[in-house]
Amino acid sequence: MLDLSYNELSGPIPHCLSKISFMATNHISDFGGISIFKSYFKNKSPFAYLETKLANIRDEELGNFHSFQLVDAKQEVEFTTKGRTYSYQGDILNYMSGIDLSCNRLAGEIPSELGSISNIHALNLSHNNLIGSIPTTFSNLKKIESLDLSYNNLGGRIPPQLIELTTLEVFKVAHNNLSGPTPERKAQFGTFDENSYEGNPLLCGAPLHKECTEPTMLAADYGGEEGDSFIDMDVFYITFATAYITVLGIISLLCINPYWRQVWLRFIEVCIDICYGFVADLVVRCGELVNFRIA
Repeated sequence: MLDLSYNELSGPIPHCLSKISFMATNHISDFGGISIFKSYFKNKSPFAYLETKLANIRDEELGNFHSFQLVDAKQEVEFTTKGRTYSYQGDILNYMSGIDLSCNRLAGEIPSELGSISNIHALNLSHNNLIGSIPTTFSNLKKIESLDLSYNNLGGRIPPQLIELTTLEVFKVAHNNLSGPTPERKAQFGTFDENSYEGNPLLCGAPLHKECTEPTMLAADYGGEEGDSFIDMDVFYITFATAYITVLGIISLLCINPYWRQVWLRFIEVCIDICYGFVADLVVRCGELVNFRIA
């Protein structure tokens, strides 16, 4: 297990975290500096329990996972999973795997590579400043039992592929900026209550007491994997470029060809005359109507 909760970590989650596998039991606890970090992971990636809770480890120490050194094993360790903190002791730790990065200041998007840690049982990224969308690759976490992404700034839709996680017992995405419908209430997702989704004003569907309407669905579709944006930027750029080229072409043609310039000016003059006649007629009619009512 990897427990880095309640520290001062900031910046993005390192992509190399996805290369971790879980084996022997080790921990790092109650240290306050970088001196404990040597070079353990330079040629190794497997471990089972590495703890730095309340160690005040900062982001520069998290950025390179090749710098951790594992120290003496602990007989009893605590790990938060499924919304509760449990104490574990002995050989059971060799059969557990989890990552807890909660209660830090981590920012940026969640690396999609985390979905490749197929043997992980618990993942806690709550109480950070993470943005972007929930990676669809999380549907590959076939052994996950607890997934906590609450209290971040995540946006877009909850990937419907997550209903494939049949081992999931705890799912928390509360207090984010998620939008669109909640996952279909099948298998494990049929057991999650409103507390799993609360604090997301744009979320709709059961178990929330808010039905999905067309504007909500549309907003979620535009957000999708791109985050919170309601605009398809590719379409915007193409439309803007087309309009710009068209206007520039018309202006160039009018400047080069005197005949078309005269035709254009005549067209503008006709349009002005038509508008003037329409407005003048409207003013006369309104004046007659006012005089009629006064009389």
